[in-house]
Amino acid sequence: MKIPFTKMHGCGNDYIYINCLEDEIENPESLSRSFSNRHFGIGGDGIVLICPSEVADVKMRMYNMDGSEGKMCGNAIRCVAKYVYDNDIVQTETLKVETLSGIKVIELHILDGKMQAATVDMGQAILEPDKIPLALQAERAGDFVFPLTLDNGTYAVTPVSMGNPHAVIFMDDIHSLDLAKIGPKFEHHPMFPEGVNTEFIQIESKNSIIMRVWERGSGETLACGTGACAAVVASVLNGHCDKNSDVTVKLLGGELIIRYTDETVYMTGPATTVFTGLIEVR
Repeated sequence: MKIPFTKMHGCGNDYIYINCLEDEIENPESLSRSFSNRHFGIGGDGIVLICPSEVADVKMRMYNMDGSEGKMCGNAIRCVAKYVYDNDIVQTETLKVETLSGIKVIELHILDGKMQAATVDMGQAILEPDKIPLALQAERAGDFVFPLTLDNGTYAVTPVSMGNPHAVIFMDDIHSLDLAKIGPKFEHHPMFPEGVNTEFIQIESKNSIIMRVWERGSGETLACGTGACAAVVASVLNGHCDKNSDVTVKLLGGELIIRYTDETVYMTGPATTVFTGLIEVR
């Protein structure tokens, strides 16, 4: 079987996109593991299936490089919007995409007939422990920072969900972190029954933060859209940034603009097509 694909990225968060609007593919979990391999496959942080939807313009399904399915991916959803617009599948500058964490509305930024960037209404930040989910007895986790002890120390964590669970940690220097060592300890900590994405944040100013991220199922990635949203929400809750203001999140692969309001969280960022191809599955 030969499968056409498009390699795309948002701030370096690269996925392999497969058009499933007419033909389904079997066993996407296994395909994600093999396709994502950067030595023996195409290479990426996972695969994204673009599927038909009865409630939106299209449906997005995202699988991490370990084969696990994610409920939401902020960088991938912008690339889905670019794919369907640039390929004349949906010709509207306001797009609705169905995800496992609900329908997301995307405003496309068009230049010379192609989508260059997009603003995504990511929905409200989830702060209730049972919905994050978090094994913590509290009414509202986001109102406080709780200590999380690992074998190499105790970390002050602000938990937030943006469709995926996140643990946000503020530090003075994130560049010297051995993320490959510490990341899995957060991801598999019993405090997070479904695993967790962990964001390490360094504050530059009220409108600028630096972030590194360890994503569950993928490891350290160059960017994480939901993680950038969670980082700004946590920064506002902890008094580092202001609500209703644009905050630049500087990632290893680029920059995202996040605005946290009383009603929702907006994420603005680029989407880039790298190449298209055909891969044979034996």
